[in-house]
Amino acid sequence: MPLPPEMNATRRRFGTVTMGLHVAMRQCLAALGAFLIAIAIPIGALTPFLPIGLPLAIIGVVLLGRNAVWGRRWMEGMLNRFPRLERFAPNWLMRAVFGRDKHSRS
Repeated sequence: MPLPPEMNATRRRFGTVTMGLHVAMRQCLAALGAFLIAIAIPIGALTPFLPIGLPLAIIGVVLLGRNAVWGRRWMEGMLNRFPRLERFAPNWLMRAVFGRDKHSRS
């Protein structure tokens, strides 16, 4: 049974609002990821015996890689430029950020 025209217009309007909220949320999560990466460096230097900076950096990388296209491209470029970095990343992290397993490079 088809919906009346006013119901279709309402659904389209809510769909647009919902999509806009999703985009805004992804941008906020990407910005939070970049912020966490930025603060992980000084926190790691200030607390050398407590591993606080590394988990912050990992959470920031996951947020940035999953929610920003430019963040994923930047990280892929860094991995291509410095292939030894990928050796330090566990498989679960590579799947969480890029949706793939680690490359086997010789």
